[in-house]
Amino acid sequence: MSQGLAILGATSKIAQEVARLAAREGRELLLVARNEERLEAVAGDARSRGASRVECITADLADVSQHEALWKRIEQAMPEMGAVLLAYGTLGDQDLAEDSVAYTLRELNTNFTSAASLLSYAAASLERRKTGVLAVITSVAGDRARRSNYVYGTAKGALTLFVQGLRARLFASGVRVLTIKPGPVDTPMTAHMKKGLLTASPKSVAATIYREMEDGKAEVIYVPAYWRLIMAGIRAIPESVGKKMKF
Repeated sequence: MSQGLAILGATSKIAQEVARLAAREGRELLLVARNEERLEAVAGDARSRGASRVECITADLADVSQHEALWKRIEQAMPEMGAVLLAYGTLGDQDLAEDSVAYTLRELNTNFTSAASLLSYAAASLERRKTGVLAVITSVAGDRARRSNYVYGTAKGALTLFVQGLRARLFASGVRVLTIKPGPVDTPMTAHMKKGLLTASPKSVAATIYREMEDGKAEVIYVPAYWRLIMAGIRAIPESVGKKMKF
């Protein structure tokens, strides 16, 4: 991974930990998120840990209408951008989604449509440079539509397919595209969920992500790695059985 790293959704717990790892290596960081106060806190932390330069842009990443102007600001702030990490999303309320079409569409926009928009701009930027890393956090939830979270899973599944397409598009230009599929992580987004042995820490997940962006060659990673086997088993359940299961 080259020097400049742009993080979209920089105030998420995983993104904060990635920023810390990059800062310790003296990298340049461009942090983008909608909460200015939290964004400045992340930036200050990165500066204190040794980042060579930290720039911040406050923006609502779910607002697709602002993406063209936002991306111009991003390119101006970091003209030598070598890597992009997309790290934002929401774990919505499935019951509420079933009661409200408007809510469902907002969740799909946040977790897929807006991400696809931003990734399209990022892909074009890196494609012109013919180098770089484009890393995208999706979710294991995108591997199988389940009764308990199929709206979220649908968005993440669509995002996973979109990133796969970007990987094919950017291969010839030398840009590496990495799909990251975490299982449950102990973050504010999952605060309402019961934690178990399979719940990972943001620090450990970030360490895997940063290491893979820096030195890896994989195209798709599950974090932690055991989720690859777990999801293979879940995908293997026939729909005739799965539709009767409360999972």
